Formats: sequence, structure tokens, C-alpha cells
Amino acid sequence: MTETLDIDRSKPGVVVVQLNRPNQLNAINEAMRDELVWTLDQIAADTSVHSVVLTGAGRGFCSGIDVRSFGPTAPDASAPAIERMRFQEAMAALPQAIRALPQPVVAAVNGPCVGAGLALCLAADIRICSTAATFGNAAILLGLSGAEMGMSYHLPRIVGTSVAADWMLTGRTVSAEEADRRGLVSALVEPDRLIERAVELATTIAGLSALGVQLTKRALQANTDAPLDAALELENRNQVLSHATDEAAQRRRKWSDT
Repeated sequence: MTETLDIDRSKPGVVVVQLNRPNQLNAINEAMRDELVWTLDQIAADTSVHSVVLTGAGRGFCSGIDVRSFGPTAPDASAPAIERMRFQEAMAALPQAIRALPQPVVAAVNGPCVGAGLALCLAADIRICSTAATFGNAAILLGLSGAEMGMSYHLPRIVGTSVAADWMLTGRTVSAEEADRRGLVSALVEPDRLIERAVELATTIAGLSALGVQLTKRALQANTDAPLDAALELENRNQVLSHATDEAAQRRRKWSDT
């Protein structure tokens, strides 16, 4: 049982993880941070799970860190640098845990997606959003660096360096329409259809070869920064590995018979 997350396993092969602090726009406090890391670790080890949907309860996806009441481990500005570094590393472990999942993650952004929430969204493999969604880096507005929790890594690779610099250096609010136009999300959906669409997408993925899907996810991650020769080497290996499986043989026979 979790205090800050709602876990839905009603669809075969799919887990829906919902951030569940709606009165705080799902701001991340200490309990949510720790429960999310624990939950993702459990999902990673569960071979019955083939895809994951990440979303928020109520009218927000995630408004970032709960600066008002995070919990006792939040250091103030006078704390030793080593303590503040450990805290930052613990927060950065959240997008790392999402990216490290063997299963693909679909982020269904239902409302404001700010700061740490944006970092979670960026770490997903696929992002869709409702017309009510908004996005913002925000840290720069608090006198902090706009580069945190993997954002300076993920965002330029998704929307390009110039657009990422605009968003990160100004901290401005980005509309759902702009996010769609800039390629941050792959689909823009009406609010009442968002979760249904995300689960449909996750179910489609879950119905495919788990090995093929997970090898594809890893290749996409590794080859984003790889030279062509290295990318081809990884792709060639993945095809050889997946080609020899019984499931691939069954799918080839089914394809030939249609």
C-alpha cells in the first residue's frame, strides 16, 4: 500500500501509476519520492508488467517539489553542501528510475507539469497530454539553475537545443499546443480521453514481444548519443537476439498466414 500513489493493474500487462496528492497538484514530498522509487523498483522486477502509464490525480500532473511541506529530510540553504548534494541526488534518482525501467513508460500529462514533474515527464519514453496541460521548468524563477533532474540532458534531445534554452532560461509556461507543436508530446488529447488513450497505447505495446520492446527501448536510449557505427552494431545484435526466440517465430508464421 502506498500513501501518495494509486496503482491500477486492471489491464493485463499494464500498470497505471497515478501520483495521488491532488490537493497539492501532486507536488512531490518525501513520502511520494520514496514510494515512487520503491514502486518503480518493484515494477522493474515484475516480468508480468510490459508497459507503464504515469499520470496525476485531479487537475494536475505534478507541480514539482513540495516546497511548503516536503518533510524532515529537506535541507535549508545553511545546511552543509554535502547534505544538500545528497538531497539533490535523491531527487534526481526519480527520473533515473523511470528511464531505467525495462518496460516503456507512457506519461499522460493531465494538467500542470512543472519542475520535478517536468523531469518525470521527460524521462518517459512516450508523452501524451490533454489540452489542459501546461509545462514549465520553473527552477530558474526561484534563483536556481534551470538544469536539474536530467532536464538539460532530456529536453534538448526532445525539442532541440534552441527551444530547450528558451524554456529553461525563461521558466515560462508552455501550453499544450506549443508542447505538441515542438514535439514534446506525441499526441494532444481531450481531457476526458487522456487516460483511455494512454492505456490504449500502453496495451498495444504490452501485446507485443516483451524482448523486442525492451531491446527497442534500450537501443533508442543508447543510440541517441552514439555514432552510426555503434548504433548499427547495437541494432544488429538486438535483431539477432530477438530473431531466435520462439515468440518471434510464432509471430512470423502468423504474419505469413494472413
